[in-house]
Amino acid sequence: MTLAPPLLPPRARPQSPSPVLPVVAVVALLALPVAPGGEGGAGPADACSALVVLFCAVRLLRQRRRPLSRTAAVVLGLPVAGLALAAMGASSPGAGIGGLGRYLQVFVLVPAAVLLLIRDRSDFRLLAWSFVALAGWQGAVGVHQYATGTGASYQGEEIRAVGTFGAQDVMGMATVVSFGLVCAAGLALGRSTARQRAVATACALGLLLPLALSFSRGAWIATAVTCSAQLVLAGPRRALKAGAVAVAAGVVLVGGLGVGTALLQERIGSITQVADAPDQSVTDRYTMWAAAAGMWREHPLTGVGLKGFPEHRDAHASLALSAGSDTEGAGAGFRRQPLLSPHNMYLLVLGEQGLIGLLALAGSWLALLVCALRGLFRSRGAGGSDCALVACGLLVWQLTDFLYADIGGPSTVLTAVALGLAAWWALAGGGRARGAEGPAGHEGRARTLGSGGREEALGR
Repeated sequence: MTLAPPLLPPRARPQSPSPVLPVVAVVALLALPVAPGGEGGAGPADACSALVVLFCAVRLLRQRRRPLSRTAAVVLGLPVAGLALAAMGASSPGAGIGGLGRYLQVFVLVPAAVLLLIRDRSDFRLLAWSFVALAGWQGAVGVHQYATGTGASYQGEEIRAVGTFGAQDVMGMATVVSFGLVCAAGLALGRSTARQRAVATACALGLLLPLALSFSRGAWIATAVTCSAQLVLAGPRRALKAGAVAVAAGVVLVGGLGVGTALLQERIGSITQVADAPDQSVTDRYTMWAAAAGMWREHPLTGVGLKGFPEHRDAHASLALSAGSDTEGAGAGFRRQPLLSPHNMYLLVLGEQGLIGLLALAGSWLALLVCALRGLFRSRGAGGSDCALVACGLLVWQLTDFLYADIGGPSTVLTAVALGLAAWWALAGGGRARGAEGPAGHEGRARTLGSGGREEALGR
């Protein structure tokens, strides 16, 4: 009698690299220093983001699958109509094409590519941790600049923490650190492993110091609003614990380490004095806000056209507007930087794209936030709440920060990646919140056959 050969276990199929790694490369490239005195425009990260979009398109063609669900296509494609209309109304074809390309990159193409390249929550967490790692690096550079007096100039002292972005982009490090802190807070408050929560909590507390030393009032306000919202969404018990830790960290930073310097206290106090005794930067901002509103009143539906704010600014601004802001330090010499935007994304869009453009862009962002919150509530009692808190936090921070800032500089590409992260949870990940976690609390991998199509759960 012939014995049958023993059954051999099937050969394990080698796991393919995560398609989100090119997006991680975009985040990593933001750690490179910006050349002193540079314009702060397109850099290596921007070029890499274009390659990510190309990689995603080639991948879709090879897989021959439906790229986006109808909801995702509508939400992400909503700004295109307003942008195209504003591009046609630009003062020159070059300005229209350049502005259209930049807006499409930041608000449509890169977010859609990130959404399509994220396979599951493991990829989402990998990208979120890359935000935290970048924030840690930039924050460490910023703290060193403050301690050694090699940062950007602030009230005559070169102490402002700007990371590797230099004095020409003083908001760059503040944005990166804020994103990292929001991601760390979401990972710490979510239902995940104890190790992840502990590491994320330590990272969030550590990023408070460089955020404070950035002297960015807008980033402080947006981060405070976002972390408060994350605490509320995480539940009262977690909110009390996290609040106690945050208070203890504040006592240590201010009392024990002496972070509350006179300049920092003055900067914090100036937040409540913007109406009574505003400094020149606040006066300039109010003046440019009024100029943007004046442009909208003259062209209520379509605005003055993409990249039209600098050209029409002087015709609508009062004499209170200064010639520009002075930048110096962090390896760069003295320079007068012109004021080419109102430092308010909503007013910038309203002035350049009119009511049609604002409704399209803001409508897209609001739809993302509603879908992300719906996914968060669906994840109650199931896995993925950490991803939900990260996604909702990134959206709340960006929408709040847009009240005090607009797009511009190397860190803008990180805004596009953050919107892509939030879009994945809002339009793809949040819909499969229930049933995605196994009985042991670990997440099963999902093979997605389309961002809105069917999925096959594969046990880890």
